Order: sequence, then C-alpha cells, then structure tokens
Amino acid sequence: MKFFAVAARALVLGLLISTPVMAGAKVDINKANAEELDQVLVNVGPSKAKAIVEHRQANGPFKSVEDLAQVKGIGLSTVERNRDLIEIGAGAAPSAKDAGKDAGKPAEPVTRQ
Repeated sequence: MKFFAVAARALVLGLLISTPVMAGAKVDINKANAEELDQVLVNVGPSKAKAIVEHRQANGPFKSVEDLAQVKGIGLSTVERNRDLIEIGAGAAPSAKDAGKDAGKPAEPVTRQ
C-alpha cells in the first residue's frame, strides 16, 4: 500500500512539473502544421488539426480567430477555449473582439492647410 502512495505522488508531481512547458505555447494557425495544432490547441486532435490545415490550403489564410469556426468539426466554443493559444500571422485583419476597441473613441480632427 505504501508503494502505491509513493508511486501516485511521483506521478502527480511529474505531471505538475511537465504541464507548464506547454502552458505558454501559442500557435499561428496560418503557419502551423497539423502536429503543432494538435499539440497546442485544446479539444483539437489529429483529425481536426488536419482539417484546419486542409481548410487553410483550400481557402487561404485565416483572417481572424473566429474564422477557425468555419472548419468542419470546430465550433465557436472550441475557438473561445483556445483564443489565448491562437496567433494570426502578420497582415491579417484584427479579430472582431479587437476591432471594437476603438469604436467608442471620437475621431481625430482633420486639419486642412
């Protein structure tokens, strides 16, 4: 019985130590291969990761994080769950969440000379 308790503690400790390695990982959904997507994204296994790559190849790069929901098998809940893990390559349009940040600010006055 004592052996089981020691083995269980060692297993838990090992999991706690290895988890932070992937905790800070982000993935660019316009550049990553299926293996990288599978490793970083939550609730995205090998088949969904492959579908993401195939969708990108067929339709061009994703313009926003929300576009990921257009992939068969990926819903908005999966997109939201992974929002902090996803990057969009340079030159892409801002996500809908970021686009509204300046909506309440008054426009800069235009001065003509």
